[in-house]
Amino acid sequence: MVRVPNVLLQETIERVRVLTLNRPEARNSLSPALVAELYDALVAVDSDPSVDVVILTGADPAFCAGVDLKAAAEDPVAYFRVFDRKDCIGQVARVRKPVIGAVNGATFTGGLEIALGCDFLVASERAFFADTHARVGVFPGGGMTARLPTAVGTRRAREMSMTGDIVDADRAERIGLVNDVVPHSELLDRALRSARAICEVHPAMVLELKRVYSEGSSATPGEALELERLAARAWSSEHGHDGLADRRDAVMARNRGQLPR
Repeated sequence: MVRVPNVLLQETIERVRVLTLNRPEARNSLSPALVAELYDALVAVDSDPSVDVVILTGADPAFCAGVDLKAAAEDPVAYFRVFDRKDCIGQVARVRKPVIGAVNGATFTGGLEIALGCDFLVASERAFFADTHARVGVFPGGGMTARLPTAVGTRRAREMSMTGDIVDADRAERIGLVNDVVPHSELLDRALRSARAICEVHPAMVLELKRVYSEGSSATPGEALELERLAARAWSSEHGHDGLADRRDAVMARNRGQLPR
């Protein structure tokens, strides 16, 4: 009997759920099984009280090559119907808890849409990005035209989508696609460092911050300001200032430990 490896690896480190796309032989392209498992895992973290933050990464050498072209060619109708039931690409952005993308390698088409759905990205020096939808004859449907301009600007987004040109890790950092680029061996540690810092914040505060950022991104500036004002008023009414000094002191102590001496 041939043992089929898990297409999605899940590990919980303290209060951080690490999800690893695990089809390295296919550059972690989105097979029907991976689509379904990733969707289910992302839905599950929002109702899991033991998890505060998600890290999404890939098994080397790739992050995600997007559409599984082999599966799509065999039965395109059945393949894309899987996304109707289990929209794993869209679900990344719908997760209520913070999602950090740890981009370890090639990130193409639907893989780039997955990355763009994360709250922020850290990248390995080996990472590179491209929107090759047009080149493979698939129109983007996972948020590319909405989210890529927000990350890199309208003109760069159009260039990436219309040319399919590859953007390496250094340029990705320069144009704002990723927050930070680190040596490949340090990628997960860098993502975990950010995740642990988030875990130190009141969980309800993090959820509300993400909600306001998400809803504000599609609003007018005036609407976004009003959304924040209402959220701040509701937070103050519900939580007051209990424990504020203690939380402030804890943050200051942590920050002092990070400052160079």
